[in-house]
Amino acid sequence: MDSRNLHLRILFYAFIGICSSYSSFVVGEANAQPAHLIVNASQGGLKIPETLFGVFFEEINHAGAGGLWAELVSNRGFEAGGQNIPSNIDPWSVIGDESSVTISTDRSSLFERNKIALRMDVLCENKGCPAGGVGIYNPGYWGMNIENGKTYKVILYIKSLDSVDISVSLASTNGSQILATSNIIASSSEVSNWKKVELQLEAKGTDHYARLQLTTTKKGVIWFDQVSAMPVDTYKGRGFRKELVQMLANLKPRFIRFPGGCFVEGEWLRNAFRWKESVGPWEERPGHFGDVWMYWTDDGLGYFEFLQLAEDLGSLPVWVINNGISHQDQVSTSSILPFVQEMLESIEFARGDANTKWGSVRAAMGHPEPFNLKYVAIGNEDCGKKNYRGNYLKFYDALRKSYPDIKVISNCDGSSQKLDHPADIYDFHIYTSASRIFSMTHQFDRTSRTGPKAFVSEYAVTGNDAGMGSFLAALGEAGFLIGLEKNSDVIEMASYAPLFVNDNDRRWKPDAIVFNSWNQYGTPSYWMQQFFAESSGATLLNHVLQSNLSSSLVASTIKWKSSEDNSNYIRIKIVNFGSDAVNLKISLDGLTNSKDFTGSTKTILTSKNLMDENSFTEPNKVIPVQSLFENAGEEMDVVLPPHSFSSFDLLTKSNNLLISSVVDPIYSSSAATAQDN
Repeated sequence: MDSRNLHLRILFYAFIGICSSYSSFVVGEANAQPAHLIVNASQGGLKIPETLFGVFFEEINHAGAGGLWAELVSNRGFEAGGQNIPSNIDPWSVIGDESSVTISTDRSSLFERNKIALRMDVLCENKGCPAGGVGIYNPGYWGMNIENGKTYKVILYIKSLDSVDISVSLASTNGSQILATSNIIASSSEVSNWKKVELQLEAKGTDHYARLQLTTTKKGVIWFDQVSAMPVDTYKGRGFRKELVQMLANLKPRFIRFPGGCFVEGEWLRNAFRWKESVGPWEERPGHFGDVWMYWTDDGLGYFEFLQLAEDLGSLPVWVINNGISHQDQVSTSSILPFVQEMLESIEFARGDANTKWGSVRAAMGHPEPFNLKYVAIGNEDCGKKNYRGNYLKFYDALRKSYPDIKVISNCDGSSQKLDHPADIYDFHIYTSASRIFSMTHQFDRTSRTGPKAFVSEYAVTGNDAGMGSFLAALGEAGFLIGLEKNSDVIEMASYAPLFVNDNDRRWKPDAIVFNSWNQYGTPSYWMQQFFAESSGATLLNHVLQSNLSSSLVASTIKWKSSEDNSNYIRIKIVNFGSDAVNLKISLDGLTNSKDFTGSTKTILTSKNLMDENSFTEPNKVIPVQSLFENAGEEMDVVLPPHSFSSFDLLTKSNNLLISSVVDPIYSSSAATAQDN
């Protein structure tokens, strides 16, 4: 049994208490509206794209720096203040006073692309120094999560004119308790030039807000540069925070769009993400200031790491490139060719043989085989800007000539009118209220069935309906995704945005996954997405929904095969967005040999109020709970309570009918209004 199934079975017992508050789940409810869903369970139907549902990662809200990327040290190369000196070394701080130690920066680093190094002048000696010594400390990203028994790898570069005796420690929040420590003892000849030091520290205590300290009681001058600390235990040893990647894996994403978003553009081009600066040895990456979301990134999470993460998750990378346009400035089409060349070289890095110029860089990083890059998006949200179409065509033509198999994604919306330029896919973004996004379940019903397909790369409920991540938002989004699923003949991909938020830096709300240095939880929108995890590559079945609730009731049915038990399933999903309960009759046509339904299950995602949210104190307030369902049959009568999302799984390989994944009622006096044509 996998961990998720175990988790759901444990939660089953919690459900027993919950369901006692409902009058009945399967018996008709008085005054409820009637509806009848007739499902054609026989062979046939529309094949849903293998890529339909995935994830979109943007470096926003400290999603990567201080989040998904497990580096504990913030501003590890002292470059965040820029290339000028004196430089701002924040969040590094001094241990000791000005009479015992002084700190400055200079341009003495051995790395050409990041020349700033830290100089520490130790003025005291031995017992003349404060207890514990003097030096510097780094608190990481709002505290380093150090846990008892776990091992952390520390790498740093040092230089000195004299011999050194330096304590490298992981300490408690205020430095009063040493959780792990090791010493660097070296003669002057060993450190007269820059020396790389690697240490492994095993923690003897736990502090979720710990810090890294470099201290000494030996008088002299010491230079530090490129100081890194990471847990040894990362996802597949790649440097990713395991628990956050696991939350991604649970969504079974078929693609990862990266690295933005606005992060790709920059407020100004000088601060846009540049892929070449993010590959090669981490010590040599200069980092940059992301001026859209206003924080420094050392680009340890770079182009290579994104490609590697996509591969490890079994997802296709969707590479968003800068097309010479930022929020505030842009390159003219007559001058765009250097940017086009940058794009072509980025693809050579991902797909080129190991003996090509950029393929050899990838191979040197430990991946001699090419990555499976098939999608390139030309810019982000730039369609209405002066130079977009002219620039786009230069990129498009270059891709067609050099990589004709790559699917090119335009920023312009082609859902309601034909594009005026060639593209394989067009981008579609929507941030709106819960009622409006639910009404958009029919957004693509009237889209032309020929021409480019849609990539709904950013969707979410925002504003008052969303809060910090409400159930109401998830309910509206569920209706929208059902519409995407039913129109998947003209939709290639879809992904929620934003994906991650560090609770200490909420630049945008809501988000799917919330975390701090040591903990994390999914919002209701995150859990809602799990009900669509099996849709990609499934078969869309025909059904008829008979009701007078066309503005508040939507459904879809798919057939899919489980990779876990190799069984075939039919999944029925229904959203009741209205304020009235629904007595739903479900009829299965064309399903043979289904007489014994023992072992049927259902899953409930429930809460008392539409605006309920999860939090660190109540991370499981709105999550799915699975339980047995004893009244399954080829014809079933169930109650869909007000504001509910229901999903039923029907096992078709044997005589059992399994019903699972019922996202059930939110009782509320306020009714959400939707238009469902």
